Amino acid sequence: MVPSTPRPSYFPTHGDDGYRVEHYDLSLDYRVGPNRLGGVARLSARALRPLTRLSLDLGPFRVDGVTVNGRPARFLHRGGKLHVSPKTPERLAPGPFVVEVRYAGNPRPVASHWGELGWEQLSDGVIVASQPIGAPSWFPCNDRPDDKAAYRISVTTASPYTVIANGELVSRRRASSSTTWVYEQPEPMATYLASVQIGRYQQAELGARVRLAFPAGLAGKARNDFGRQSQMLTVFGERFGAYPFGSYTAVVVDDELEIPIEAQGMSIFGANHVDGRRGEERLVAHELAHQWFGNSLTVADWRDIWLHEGFACYAEWIWSEASGDESADHHAVRWHRRLSALPQDFVLADPGARRLFDDRVYKRGALALHAFRRILGDLAFFALLREWTTTNRHGNVTTDMFLDLALQYTTHSFDGVFTAWLYGSRLPPLP
Repeated sequence: MVPSTPRPSYFPTHGDDGYRVEHYDLSLDYRVGPNRLGGVARLSARALRPLTRLSLDLGPFRVDGVTVNGRPARFLHRGGKLHVSPKTPERLAPGPFVVEVRYAGNPRPVASHWGELGWEQLSDGVIVASQPIGAPSWFPCNDRPDDKAAYRISVTTASPYTVIANGELVSRRRASSSTTWVYEQPEPMATYLASVQIGRYQQAELGARVRLAFPAGLAGKARNDFGRQSQMLTVFGERFGAYPFGSYTAVVVDDELEIPIEAQGMSIFGANHVDGRRGEERLVAHELAHQWFGNSLTVADWRDIWLHEGFACYAEWIWSEASGDESADHHAVRWHRRLSALPQDFVLADPGARRLFDDRVYKRGALALHAFRRILGDLAFFALLREWTTTNRHGNVTTDMFLDLALQYTTHSFDGVFTAWLYGSRLPPLP
């Protein structure tokens, strides 16, 4: 096996390794027209070592005040970092503490190599799409995928709008012309998966735990195109283990989106992904699969993103064969031929920051899983996937962890074959 060695983070300016957040309590007030957000963020955290200062990731808001354990703290906000120094003669001791930040301003997405990330205005509402570093566009956070926490998200906005956030809706209170929506997400969640959707939506129940939100003009088409999600849940539950959250909501916005977006317990699609003929159903399956691979099991480091995207892409192939369309083997042979024609300069388990969303992360990741399936056989392969999701439920994972588990499912010496798929630059032949 290729040994695990410490390597620089893809995003070294994001996150603080001196503490971990256990709970975010976000109270937001948002005005759609002027795109004005006011917020109070209360973070219950635990210091891992004595701290004289801690940092949060936060975009260009006005910070009106910071407290630590209820006492005013000194702070410096610049360059996307909010540096906080408790006003105590001694260091912040290891153990629990609470930091509260009051802030306001016009949220805008974070610029990146892949476009704008985070809080973004729609033609009439808001979409939040933060993967991988867009969370600071709307709340102060420890923006690293290995710091997962529970959330309470409260959003007050004009009453004609519906607010959808992670977790379960626990209250909705109307006062005059505005409504406050409160959601609670008890399962640990990475910052980039925290999300708020604001729009003029209708909602429908598509199954015991499956919901759909959509603009009125797309009602019929959306109900048809997302109508088989309950069947997908059954298929994926058999292959991947029990669904890891209380419910699942697909949101269709009234704008076009380049790609669908994942969030914990939720996925967001553009109007262009709805045609009334299930023409984009593979994307519906892909985003649903992220609830296991990406949301419940989240990479400890972004270099292992194939553990999200490769698995979700393979779920497309699994749904294809389960629904009577092309087999996973058919998809694999076709994509292996296509990837063989590309430059052989891609390492699946370490693609580089600029290639996080390269199509080879998706398709070579799916091919690697199909190769493992061919070697292990269906019985052992799906048992491996179920153990993988059960053992690491709501946790963080790495490629080495998956490889270690996979090698327990074969009596043969396939170490070299498996590592070639994950760590070699040349695409191996399908077994």
